[in-house]
Amino acid sequence: MKIILIGYMGSGKTTIGKHLSEVLNYKFIDLDQAIEYEEQHTVSEIFSKKGELYFRKKERTILETILSSDSNIVLATGGGTPCFGDTMEFMKSTENTITIYLKSSNEELTKRLFNERLNRPLIAHIKSQELLNDFIRKHLFERSYFYNQSEIKLSTENLTIAAVITEINKEIKNYSNRAK
Repeated sequence: MKIILIGYMGSGKTTIGKHLSEVLNYKFIDLDQAIEYEEQHTVSEIFSKKGELYFRKKERTILETILSSDSNIVLATGGGTPCFGDTMEFMKSTENTITIYLKSSNEELTKRLFNERLNRPLIAHIKSQELLNDFIRKHLFERSYFYNQSEIKLSTENLTIAAVITEINKEIKNYSNRAK
């Protein structure tokens, strides 16, 4: 099985993904890190040197390669991955995959992202928490159409990592039973 974690930047996809993969004994892949490895540049460098369109095309190519493997995988996508072209539809239609939207509030995302914004190309230019909150609100509105197409939607507000893992496992079992 391939478990694909989606959600806005800062929603915990990588952190949760690493822990979930350990619990399930699955391989963990962070899509942004896979792109950086192949390109030998950071996501920020790719965005600034080659542009977002180049990045999104490379992202899709690597995503297709990852999802074509036979391995059990927990995949943490980038925040924009499901929002480009038909990528969300592709992920959902790939055999033996399940998409999980990790939801966080604007306020929580603002808190998490403000101090690390310089490492994130889409928000590096934002100078205050108020402006960042406005940016996230607008961006989430645009992206929620794609995120909400996930088979599982899970609010992570006020949950520990262990509690999120427990909820994901419960939701996967429920989803699998419904799909039969």
